[in-house]
Amino acid sequence: MKKLMILGASIYQVPLIKTAKRMGIYTIVASVKGNYPGFDIADKVCYINTIDKEAILEVCREEQIDGICTSGTDVAVATIGYVNEAMGLAGVSEDAAFKACDKSAMKEAFKAGGVDASEFIKVHSLDEAYDAADKIGYPVVVKCVDSSGSRGINVVETKDGIEEAYNESVKYSHKDYVLVEEMLHGNEIGVDGMVQDGEIILIAPHEKYTYKHGGATIPAGHSFPYYCNDAVSKEIDKQITLAVKSLGLDNCAFNSDVFIDGENVHIIEMGGRAGATGIPELISIYYGFDFYEKMIENAFGQKVDLSGSGVLTPCMSKLLMSPVDGVLSDIDMKRIEELRAQGNDIVLDYGVGDSIEKMYNGTTRIGHLIAKTDDETEVDKIMSEIYKALYVDGKPMEELWSK
Repeated sequence: MKKLMILGASIYQVPLIKTAKRMGIYTIVASVKGNYPGFDIADKVCYINTIDKEAILEVCREEQIDGICTSGTDVAVATIGYVNEAMGLAGVSEDAAFKACDKSAMKEAFKAGGVDASEFIKVHSLDEAYDAADKIGYPVVVKCVDSSGSRGINVVETKDGIEEAYNESVKYSHKDYVLVEEMLHGNEIGVDGMVQDGEIILIAPHEKYTYKHGGATIPAGHSFPYYCNDAVSKEIDKQITLAVKSLGLDNCAFNSDVFIDGENVHIIEMGGRAGATGIPELISIYYGFDFYEKMIENAFGQKVDLSGSGVLTPCMSKLLMSPVDGVLSDIDMKRIEELRAQGNDIVLDYGVGDSIEKMYNGTTRIGHLIAKTDDETEVDKIMSEIYKALYVDGKPMEELWSK
C-alpha cells in the first residue's frame, strides 16, 4: 500500500485525504493540534507544525512515504520541497517551493524571467515602507511575503495608512521583511493548472469573485469557464508559462492570481499547490476528471492523464461567510437538504453551538456552495436560501447580511 503524507488537516485538505483513501492509499496527516476535520479521517495523525521541516522529514523517513502534498495552503509548500529533495521524491523542488512561498523571492524570479508583474520594493522597517511607497507612488499594496488567504495584505491609498498596513503584514509573517508593491488594475481572475516533467499539462483560467473588507480583497468564489478573446487567452498562456518556468515549478499543481487589463495580462503571484475556495472541485466538474486524484498521482511520480470526459460543465463556487462574530445558534437542515437535493454541493464547517468569526480574510469561511452553473444570479439566490437557514445568536444570517 502506498503512503501519502498530507500537510494540513483543515477543510481544504479533507477532500485530498478522502480521495487518497478512496484510491487505497495510506494517509498520514500532519498539523498542529486543533479542531481540524482531517484528523478524524486520516489513517495516522502527527501533531507537527507543517513548517517544521526537520520534524516532518523525520516522520516521512520513518513511514517511508511514497509522496507528499497539500491543497489550499502556501505555508506547507516549502516543507514539501524540502522533503522531496531529501528523500528523492517526485514533486516540487526545494528551490522552487521557496520561491513560491516567499513573495519577495517570487517577485525577484518573475523579474528575472520576464514575467509581466508589478513593481516592488522589499522593506525591513516602517521607515523603509514609507520611502518605498513614495518611490512607487500611491496607491500601493503592503504585503506579507509568507501568508495565504489574503492575511497581511492591504491596499494603501495614502501615507496615513502605511503604518497600520505594515504592522499587520509583520504580524502575519515569519520573516523580517515585507513587500511594498505597485497597485495593478484590471479584472482579477484566477489561473490554476498542473506541471509534470517540465511540461505544463493544464492551464485553467477562471472567474474570481471577491469580498471587500477594509483595504483587503478577500477571495469569495470562482467559476468556470473564463470567457475571453483569443488574444487574451494566448497572453494568459504566455504569462503563466513564463511564471511557472521562472519559479522552476515542476511535478505539482499551481495556483495564480492574475489581472486582465485589456489584452494585457499581469501576474500577481503564483503558488506551488492547488487553489482553495473550491477550485479543485470546480476543475473536476468542468473538465470531467478528479483533480485531487491527479494531484496525488503527480506527487507519486505517476504519469498524469488529463483527457477527462470530453464534456465541459460550467460551474461556480462561493464561500459562506458571516458579517458578524457570534454563535451559530441554529441550522434549518430541512432547507439545506432541499437545496442539496437540487444538485448543490453545500458544505458547512460548523455546527449548532459553535462560535464563528466575522469575515476578515480568506480563512474565516463558515462553509461553501458549489453549483453546476456559471450564472452568478442563480448562485446568489441559492446563497440567500442558505443564509436563511443559518442563525447567529438567534437571527437569520440573511437578515444580518442585509444590514
